[in-house]
Amino acid sequence: MADLKIENTEGGVVFFAKIVPGSSRTCVCGIFNGMLKIKISAQPEKGKANQCLVEFLAEKLGVKKSAVSIISGQTNPIKQIQVLGISADALLKKLNLNKQND
Repeated sequence: MADLKIENTEGGVVFFAKIVPGSSRTCVCGIFNGMLKIKISAQPEKGKANQCLVEFLAEKLGVKKSAVSIISGQTNPIKQIQVLGISADALLKKLNLNKQND
């Protein structure tokens, strides 16, 4: 399993995520091809899945919803996500991805 590719930016981090909408629950599933794989319980209609993703990441990472933004891939399952106010190490730790055994 490859490591999550995270780019440190001024004030935060940017990474890619593979989103699977319409799942039974919202959760982080691990890393897939250098991207964070996240299952979302909301359906991909009228931005509901994107809103659910932003709320989930904000809560999981302990940042405000306004600190999480989808910077590309609004209508695509592969999204580029920016999170302000967090480091790459803190992101990995809060998502329990700092120790991969696979």
